Amino acid sequence: MTLEQKIGQFFFPAVFINDTEENIQEMERLIKQHNIGGLTFFHSRASAATNYETKKKVVFNDDSYQRLKDLVIRYQKCASTPLLMSIDAEWGLAMRVEKTPQYPYAITLGALPESESHLVYEVGKQIGLDLKSAGVHYNLAPLADINNNPNNPVIGYRSFGENKEKVSNFALEYLKGMNDVGVLGCLKHFPGHGNTSVDSHLGLPILEENLEQLLENELVPFIKGIENNVDSIMVGHLAVPALNEGKNTSATLSKSIIETLLRKQLGYDGLVISDALNMHSVSSLYDKKGQLEWEAFNAGNDVLCFAENVVEGIQEILKNASPERIEASYNRLMKCKQKVGIIDSNSFISGDLDFEKTAQLNTKIAQNSITKIKDNNNTSVFLDGSKKGKVAKISLYKSTENTFFQTLNKTISSPEFSIEMGSIHEIEALEKNLAEYDTLILSLFVPKAKPLNKFDIDEAVLEFLKNIFSSKKCVLYVFGNPYSLQVIPNLESTFGIIQVYQDFTEFQEIAAQQLIHNLECEGSLPVFINGL
Repeated sequence: MTLEQKIGQFFFPAVFINDTEENIQEMERLIKQHNIGGLTFFHSRASAATNYETKKKVVFNDDSYQRLKDLVIRYQKCASTPLLMSIDAEWGLAMRVEKTPQYPYAITLGALPESESHLVYEVGKQIGLDLKSAGVHYNLAPLADINNNPNNPVIGYRSFGENKEKVSNFALEYLKGMNDVGVLGCLKHFPGHGNTSVDSHLGLPILEENLEQLLENELVPFIKGIENNVDSIMVGHLAVPALNEGKNTSATLSKSIIETLLRKQLGYDGLVISDALNMHSVSSLYDKKGQLEWEAFNAGNDVLCFAENVVEGIQEILKNASPERIEASYNRLMKCKQKVGIIDSNSFISGDLDFEKTAQLNTKIAQNSITKIKDNNNTSVFLDGSKKGKVAKISLYKSTENTFFQTLNKTISSPEFSIEMGSIHEIEALEKNLAEYDTLILSLFVPKAKPLNKFDIDEAVLEFLKNIFSSKKCVLYVFGNPYSLQVIPNLESTFGIIQVYQDFTEFQEIAAQQLIHNLECEGSLPVFINGL
């Protein structure tokens, strides 16, 4: 390979599963002409994170999984060097692809006892097998971020929690599961995105900690990963002035953070990949096309993820980089390609999706993660009220046909009501219907996982909860991000609160069994929640 061809290997442009034929042919030309090293798959252009403020509608396609497989084969055919196919699948292919297995969020796994860490290993293993069934051998996951800021707009539910040891151990289990089935992993977002309050897709978060503080907390999971030969580390778009001569330069573009801290001080010689270079915190820094790609490479990144100026970037690196540096990055990447066996194989796709195994695994996680936050004899309250005909069930943001209610009804049936839209009209009608009941089982299916706009819980619903908690015996089951508890008023007036984390069928069934049989809850909150 020429130096220019080796540089082409460092570029992992974004490809979109549901793209047009014209876009696909354009990518094929790029691969053929510039010896691209890998691709990063997204569902569609509308779904890419930096586009969400434009409110482009994501059009769902039930054939996305087959399209992904077909594109992998098609793109590999036009590559002279096998492509390393990557995807961000933190909670499974379902994060990007319809009708594929979905696994619990990291925050749910973080609720597991340390003794059940083997379940995190199994999640990594199953996700790895799912990816290989589509021809993908590199998962840009898991997060090693310690989420110690409750107002973090972008990490939150994607982190294993706020305990540095648990985050370290669970991230390693996840990585080991993937590695054991031949899939590369990636710890992100170095040097730690947990204690930030800005979304780096849109702006530049700033970490105020110094090196000593970072070594004590944020860097711990990365250090553990380095000790265990993690395949790759992704550098985040966040500024750490204390490590960068007081400058607010993104870590992705900082030699002092990548070359000095990560490489020299922490001794990491594995693959370093940039966070997506289309993200607004860095994408508009340079007017000259290719300059951003050169600056990211010069700072110490081996792989340039979601690079948008591939042709110009290759030329800038060719013009400015030393042959030794190019060779070092090239060798790191080829070592990863060798590890997953794509260099010596003509078969890139192996295995099939196993939905049954995923369901079994999700059931085990539900049994061990559901968390009892408050319990004033929830089961007794429920059963006593049912005998007197004074119990009603209320579903918020799902119909009464939900699995939680259906499972409860196998033992005890009671009147059921729902608020699906959160409108004042709906709530007023419900309040009239509830007059004759004194005990309420409330299931809150939190609309969104991210905290923006109070997780999309309507103000009218929050006001309803505030009032109903004071006037009735209420047991609240929360199916969603536990941070949503911070926006729910008057929780102190509830009789019981159970945190369920996911709304998966398996989690709803286990939550209902917990209530009926007064089962112990094995999970514990992985993060601090204000007001509890």
